Amino acid sequence: MRYITGAVAIGAALVLGALSTTAQAATAPAQPARTGGLYAPTEMVLTVGQGDSRATATSLRAATLSCMPTATGSHPYAKSACAQLRLVSGDFAKVTETAGQRICNKIWAPVVVTADGVWQGRRVSYTHTFANSCEMAGGKGTVFEF
Repeated sequence: MRYITGAVAIGAALVLGALSTTAQAATAPAQPARTGGLYAPTEMVLTVGQGDSRATATSLRAATLSCMPTATGSHPYAKSACAQLRLVSGDFAKVTETAGQRICNKIWAPVVVTADGVWQGRRVSYTHTFANSCEMAGGKGTVFEF
């Protein structure tokens, strides 16, 4: 008799355990399928802030940018920003180079631009500090124009 009640107890525990795991599986939220296909992920958060460094800057504005398979995100010029990044192979230092002989005042009012995310499957964390907004206008390209 002892063996029968022990077997019934083990059987009941197995049934209850199986029911609890299927109930949890049924209530788990479904993960969205990745639609990127064969493209390496390219998604970034870009910011523009006022301050001396990334750590002390006050964020003024931010935008998201995704370049694969098509240019999307909250960036107002996503297509041209992605095109500029493709042209320099994702090198943000080339994007922020000051172009030409722009004449700016020498007032120190630093503007910090940052890019964090992934460019063609490669982790990106970039920061550049411009001396002021005039210098930034000469070197931001369309990537930081939002």
